[in-house]
Amino acid sequence: MSRAFVFPGQGAQTIGMGRALAEAYPAARAVFEEVDEALGEKLSALIWEGSIDELTLTQNAQPALMATSMAALAALEAEGLGIATASFVAGHSLGEYSALCAARSLKLADTARLLRIRGQAMQEAVPVGVGAMAALLGLDYETAVEVAHEAAQGEVCQAANDNDPAQVVVSGHKAAVERAVEIAKGRGAKRAILLPVSAPFHCALMQHAASVMSEALAAVVIEAPVCPVVVNVRAEAVSEPDRIRALLVAQVTGAVRWRESVMWMENAGVTEFWEIGAGKALSGMIKRITKGAATRAIGTPDDVTAAAAV
Repeated sequence: MSRAFVFPGQGAQTIGMGRALAEAYPAARAVFEEVDEALGEKLSALIWEGSIDELTLTQNAQPALMATSMAALAALEAEGLGIATASFVAGHSLGEYSALCAARSLKLADTARLLRIRGQAMQEAVPVGVGAMAALLGLDYETAVEVAHEAAQGEVCQAANDNDPAQVVVSGHKAAVERAVEIAKGRGAKRAILLPVSAPFHCALMQHAASVMSEALAAVVIEAPVCPVVVNVRAEAVSEPDRIRALLVAQVTGAVRWRESVMWMENAGVTEFWEIGAGKALSGMIKRITKGAATRAIGTPDDVTAAAAV
C-alpha cells in the first residue's frame, strides 16, 4: 500500500480549526506558536476566536491553513505516522507550500512568512472588482479551455484550476469570466457560477504577485525534499530545489493541475490519500478522479487516533 499526504488550499478555512489538535498534542501547539512568532502576531487567536471575514482575507487564510495542516501532521508524527510513511506529498495551490514544509524542503517559519507575502501580493495584484473566477461544472478540461479562449475577446480568461473530471475553474477579467459562464452553459455545463473570491488567482493578471514571490523565494533556503513533491504546474514529482523555486513562481500565474497530479500519483502506485488539515474538499475531488483509491481526512484528534489505530 502506497500513501500520499495531500494539503488543502484556500476556501477550507473555518474558525476554530486546529484548536483541538493544539490542545491534545504539544507538538501541534508548538506549530501554531512558531507561526505566531514568525509573523509577529497572534494568528492562532484569529484562527480560533476571530471573525470568519478576517480569517478569509487571503493574507490570513493562506498562513492559517498551512499552520493547521502542519499541526495535524505534527499530531500524526506524535503517533508514529509522519512524513516517512508517505510516498508522495502534494497540495492544492497554497497547499503546495504546506507539502513542501511537510517534506522539510521549506522551514515552517519561512513558509508562514512566504504565505503572508503571497497572500498580500495576490490581493494587491488586481484592484477589487476588476477580476473574477467561476466554476464550470460538468465540463471536461479541454472544453473548459475552449470556453475560456472564446470568452477572452482580448481580455484575460484562463482555466485556472483543473480540479476533477467535471470541475474546472476559470479566472481573469470580470467581464470575460462572466462571458465564460454564459458560453459554458451553452456548451452543456451542468452549472456555471461566479465564485465569491477577492481576486482572479492563477491567471496572467497575477503577474505582479509572481514578481513579488520571485524576489521573496530568492531570499529563502529551499532544501531537497525528504519525500517527492508533486507540483501543481507540472503534475509530476520534483525534487531539485532550484526547480521547486522556479515552479512556485510559475504557480502564481499558472493553472493548478490537480486532476492530473492525482492521476500521476495513482499511476505511480498510490492507493490511499490522506488529506492533512482543514476540510475534506480534496478527498471529494480525489474520489471523482481515481479508480477507487481510499481517502482519509486528518483534521482533528479523533482523526489522528483513528488513523493510528489502523
